[in-house]
Amino acid sequence: MIQLNKYLDNLRGVIKEVDVNTAFQKQLQGAILLDIREKDEVNSGSPTNAIRISKGMLEMNIVNEIPNSDTEIYLLCASGRRSLVSAFALQELGYQHIYSVKGGFGDWKNQGLPFEIPKTLKPEDLERYKRHLLIPEVGEKGQLKLLNSKALIVGAGGIGSPVAWYLAAAGVGTIGIIDDDIVDRTNLQRQILHTENSVGTYKVDSAKERLEALNPAIKIIPIKERLNADNIDSLLSDYDVVLDGTDNFTTRYLINDACVKLKIPNVHGSVFRFEGQVTTFYPASEQENAPCYRCVYPTPPPPELAPSCAEAGVLGVLPGMVGIMCATEAIKILAGFGTLMIGKILCFNALSWSFDIYDIDQKTDCPYCGCKDHEHYPSYSNYVASCSL
Repeated sequence: MIQLNKYLDNLRGVIKEVDVNTAFQKQLQGAILLDIREKDEVNSGSPTNAIRISKGMLEMNIVNEIPNSDTEIYLLCASGRRSLVSAFALQELGYQHIYSVKGGFGDWKNQGLPFEIPKTLKPEDLERYKRHLLIPEVGEKGQLKLLNSKALIVGAGGIGSPVAWYLAAAGVGTIGIIDDDIVDRTNLQRQILHTENSVGTYKVDSAKERLEALNPAIKIIPIKERLNADNIDSLLSDYDVVLDGTDNFTTRYLINDACVKLKIPNVHGSVFRFEGQVTTFYPASEQENAPCYRCVYPTPPPPELAPSCAEAGVLGVLPGMVGIMCATEAIKILAGFGTLMIGKILCFNALSWSFDIYDIDQKTDCPYCGCKDHEHYPSYSNYVASCSL
């Protein structure tokens, strides 16, 4: 114990300590409060809005949570001793503004400072999503975000099918699926949510049955409606992300216009014969260049230049490839990690195995994403027809 005390005294010579009230005020001003206690300690309470990384995983995971070495960080443990040791370790890693909180969480509670009981995964979720939990960019924090998220898929067809499968497998807590169409045998070549026994049934009912069999703990909401100017706001407004898997320009514009107005990210996928495209339209994001669909395609092309899948055909596997990329993008949005396809478009050609990413620019004069006033937001064009690939 004598050696430990001596070691801690030496650390106090190089690590600055602050009391819990100072740490709380600094947190309110934008500094990071980092709770390094073990999970069983944190489960009984942790400072509100603290980042939580156990001491044993701190050096391995800190860069993913706090990549900027100039960030002001206040470390908190139970009493203030482990935080001293960990503060020194972070200083050795290159973090320049590190402080240890004296008295730890014990003093934090005694001073009446705000704390919360963090949400944790159920034992069955720890097992189901174990491979996600091993990834630092996802972890328990990201998985909890997924379980508490809501995703809306427009079209239970070729693109919507793999999107739905993988969002359900990933544990997105609520998945809404809009489609009023009935399964036709010609759909089965690419729409993998449905089977021969689904022919003649509603696509959303077929989707619900299979997705609930895959993951019964999540909520699937089948919506047997056609999007139109009258219902789109109410149908989209409760969701965190919208995935557009339709094959009709009128509907794509309607989805775009509503997502821009409601400030919802719109993950867009499209296919044509052997070609596919993936991007995310999200002008409300913090990214400087964040175009909407109308920035790229201001007006619909003539019908003869934009045939549907029923008219032009599509390689059956192609919507699956595009849908998986759309699902990946949605998971990144919902869990909050990685670089998104905002301001970029991925173009894929299955004939040549070419993948290209192009920059797309936001139009400063776009009447939709450039409109800052809902009162003067352009009216929606009404729905005509849709094909969900």
